Amino acid sequence: MKRSPLGSRPLKPLYAGLLIGLTAAALLGACANPGPPAQLYQLRAAAPGAVTAPPQGGAVQVLQLLAVSLPEVLERDAIVVSQGRSGVQALAGHRWAEPLRDAVPRLLRHDLALWLALPQVWTAPLPPGLLAQRQLRVELLSFQADESRRQVQLLARWTLSDATGGKPVLTGVHELATPVQGGDVDALVAAHRLALWQLAEAIVVGLGR
Repeated sequence: MKRSPLGSRPLKPLYAGLLIGLTAAALLGACANPGPPAQLYQLRAAAPGAVTAPPQGGAVQVLQLLAVSLPEVLERDAIVVSQGRSGVQALAGHRWAEPLRDAVPRLLRHDLALWLALPQVWTAPLPPGLLAQRQLRVELLSFQADESRRQVQLLARWTLSDATGGKPVLTGVHELATPVQGGDVDALVAAHRLALWQLAEAIVVGLGR
């Protein structure tokens, strides 16, 4: 049998080196072609409706929004829709430009101020010398599109407390299904924005009870 000039086992290291080189080249090729960037979507500040007949919000002049909590499944930048009885599906290639944990409290404050005809709904800490009459906490239990993507389902629980004693004054649970006016993701996002607007209206109606 003929032996290689380099010895009895010279080819194995060469083959191993070639395999490593090909693997590295494949990995570099994959990194060089990451695919198209994800499309980003924003819940814009512009109100999706008009306050034509403001609901009565009582005599609240200084409202403080203490907390808005979201389910952990929404604590990410993926846009998710319901799937089956208990699953969720992230829409590939479509993401929130701003995390919902930041966008939802900001927009809810904005919408509450519009419905209450207040200059501002405050967060903590309050400016020196300003005292809140009422403190509001909101918990979103569900906020996503259904499996058919025809409506955005929102379920929220809110508590209004006396700022002086901290005791709950009012509590409420609001559930709504906002239709999606279109078949694309942009329409889905618009329905999310409208659902938040409707939630603010429902809370203000509750304040007037």
